[in-house]
Amino acid sequence: MKFFNKTSALKLVFALFAFLTLNVAFAQDQKQTLPDLNLKDVNGKVVNVKDYSKKGKIVIISFWATWCTPCKKELNNINELYEEWKSKYDVIVVAVSIDNARNVMKVKPYVDGQAWPFDVLLDVNSDMMRAMNVVNPPHTFLLNKEGNIVYSHTGYLEGDEFTLEEKIKALVK
Repeated sequence: MKFFNKTSALKLVFALFAFLTLNVAFAQDQKQTLPDLNLKDVNGKVVNVKDYSKKGKIVIISFWATWCTPCKKELNNINELYEEWKSKYDVIVVAVSIDNARNVMKVKPYVDGQAWPFDVLLDVNSDMMRAMNVVNPPHTFLLNKEGNIVYSHTGYLEGDEFTLEEKIKALVK
């Protein structure tokens, strides 16, 4: 018993092709942006995270924790380049601490000790972490001037900040 003749097989192949093509096109139109949620910064000021994507600047979002040695190394290395990046590429850096309620009191003293000039937000309940599908720190996102996430990287190896700079340069061109 035949299930398909040539015509119905071609129709099925065409329908499947059209379905897949539309799904790929739709998926590419879905731009990932920052979530619309409020977090406090290290000084207790409430900040809407989505506002960073509305500034018309290149934005680096880095998830970190006080207990995460690679996170701190990455942010310290970014800090060394930050002033240069700010003047050359008009970049904003936002460090999002994922320290929980037990450790959050360590964040401000650490940040003050490092003299980080960028914004540091506290994601004590992991709301932003969940919204952006971050599993482990360090996790870094790069947003273009339109506020769309164009690059994401998990983990840190010495020199990753230079790869990030290459991605930033590509956005400026």
